[in-house]
Amino acid sequence: MSATLQFGNGKSAKVQTGLFINNKFQPAADGKTFAVVNPTNGKEIAQVSEASAKDIDVAVKAAREAFNTVWGYNTPGKVRGQICMKLAELIEANVAELAAIESLDNGKAFSIASGFDIPEAAANFRYFGGWADKNHGKVMEVDGSKLCYTRHEPIGVCGQIIPWNFPFLMMAWKIAPALATGNTIVLKTAEQTPLSALKFAELIEQAGVPPGVINIVSGFGPVAGAAISKHMDIDKVAFTGSTLVGRSILSAAASSNLKKTTLELGGKSPNIVFNDADIDQAVSWSCFGINFNHGQTCCAGSRLYVQAGIYDQFQEKLLQKYKSVNVGDPFAEATFSGPQVSQLQFDRIMSYIDSGKQDGAKVLTGGARKGNEGYFIEPTIFTGVDPQSKIAREEIFGPVLVLQKFEDEADLLRIANDSIYGLAAAVFSRDITRALDTAHKLQAGTVWVNCYNQLFPNVPFGGFKSSGIGRELGEYALSNYTNVKSVICNLTAPAPL
Repeated sequence: MSATLQFGNGKSAKVQTGLFINNKFQPAADGKTFAVVNPTNGKEIAQVSEASAKDIDVAVKAAREAFNTVWGYNTPGKVRGQICMKLAELIEANVAELAAIESLDNGKAFSIASGFDIPEAAANFRYFGGWADKNHGKVMEVDGSKLCYTRHEPIGVCGQIIPWNFPFLMMAWKIAPALATGNTIVLKTAEQTPLSALKFAELIEQAGVPPGVINIVSGFGPVAGAAISKHMDIDKVAFTGSTLVGRSILSAAASSNLKKTTLELGGKSPNIVFNDADIDQAVSWSCFGINFNHGQTCCAGSRLYVQAGIYDQFQEKLLQKYKSVNVGDPFAEATFSGPQVSQLQFDRIMSYIDSGKQDGAKVLTGGARKGNEGYFIEPTIFTGVDPQSKIAREEIFGPVLVLQKFEDEADLLRIANDSIYGLAAAVFSRDITRALDTAHKLQAGTVWVNCYNQLFPNVPFGGFKSSGIGRELGEYALSNYTNVKSVICNLTAPAPL
């Protein structure tokens, strides 16, 4: 089962559309498929196999067999690292094709997919490949009669559920550390955006990954995702997506075999601009912070607080900057933002915009559909917003910014931290003491100072409060995929009895 994809740049690519289990593509057990839709026009791109609980069970058995025989304790870190490095090389050799698939499927600008998403995915495999033979334990002195040490061992079979906003990059965030630490994987793509992960699956055997080590399935959350969450032979589940779904996954994991769980969830991130900030830089970064990936970013700077002394000037410059945000065809060179990912997401964002208008907030710019085809929305700024309104408190996951004025720093911190979320934040100030003091007081897992949306493979990412459990990226991510074992070896001590 395969499909030939036609891209907006005149090129095409063939993609296998079955379930990838044991290094082979196969149809779903019940033969079911579902349509993948182009968000620029709402038309069908391809039919993809739809995994059921039966298919998840088949994939888990393949992953368990691989863990027990050819991976896990049976493949040294050096070899796992080489395989991760090879995957990085194969991704880099196929950047243009992978980026085109991502743009067609997700709607993001080809220039961004090819310049950020795909190269960063390769960088993640290369980074974690370097850790594969370096994630080791310690020897601890207790007394001269015993040798005590720890081992960092793979957890086992890992179920991974990724979102639709950065399909290829989030796949790399999940697979790379799990693979490097010796685990086997059953990964479910988002039903909106399965195609780039299926193309990646074609590279897996080329990289020398044994059958069953990485299994990639497409399907829907309530069926395939639920089956992963509660499967008794999955040892760990990792999820990126909404806080609402994250709660259900945590509950299912706990009520089954108490599997280890990491969650990277939603956000409503505050972006703070002080009077002494470089206004032009703060305007540019703030515009980027909310409009990157069409606002479909969990850490988007959706709450923008500007100090009263520069508020009017900042607002005027921000309006001018918004004119440079080109919304259009993902394959056009000038495009920065494409469409929202689906009709459902488009309707959700527009309902929030309507809610803001009904609550009396002022639309400074945007606030409407762009064009009459596809799921395009104008980048939108609201002012005069009630701090308790939906658009001020709930995650919209779209290009909708709430711009507010503040006077007092102490009151600002109270307002900024008054959220169930704590994923990210930003501070703009030329006074580094003030900037860092504010950063330390913000309840967020990542705080950017004088920039926004800067992500690196070696820097941990994750949230406080309802924004998640655990950390992706960096050395911290290794603990998501390892168990620590203590070994105490008696050398000379006699038994107490």
